[in-house]
Amino acid sequence: MKARRIVLIAHDVRSCHNIGSLMRTAEGFGVDHLYLSGYSPYPEVPKDKRLPHLRAKLTRQIHKTALGAENTLEWSHEANIKSLITFLKSDGYTIAALEQTPDSIDLGNYDPPNKIALLAGNEIDGLNQPVLDSCDIHLQIPMSGSKESFNVTVAAAIGLYHLRFAELWPGQAR
Repeated sequence: MKARRIVLIAHDVRSCHNIGSLMRTAEGFGVDHLYLSGYSPYPEVPKDKRLPHLRAKLTRQIHKTALGAENTLEWSHEANIKSLITFLKSDGYTIAALEQTPDSIDLGNYDPPNKIALLAGNEIDGLNQPVLDSCDIHLQIPMSGSKESFNVTVAAAIGLYHLRFAELWPGQAR
């Protein structure tokens, strides 16, 4: 079932709990790699240069929701989002911003390519315009209620579900 190559980018996500949940969700959907970019917190890494008490605290908080996914999922921290996007594009990935913009299309109407990077942003402000400008496409999740958006983790889960299983219904509006 895992024919499509999917990577997830969490850019400037503030909450350790959201990062842990994104790790668990990405692992559950068979994401090839999770990139934590910008100021997104991340668990302890070899030769970690952060203060020992800070990295221990962040690792503990992320583990509360990751529940071990931080140890089974391939992930890395990439501080520079523009360099990361350039690298992924050079490796043949389409960069899809999960963001409500005037140019975004409904996720359910999108037939994803075989190599795709789903980019989710800050819980309050979303993705900034320079980052959006560097993406190939903007995708949005249609909303039926009175709220304007989903939590970043819920939105990423909906996006990953569609990307992982879209081949079950190619070319059909959902």
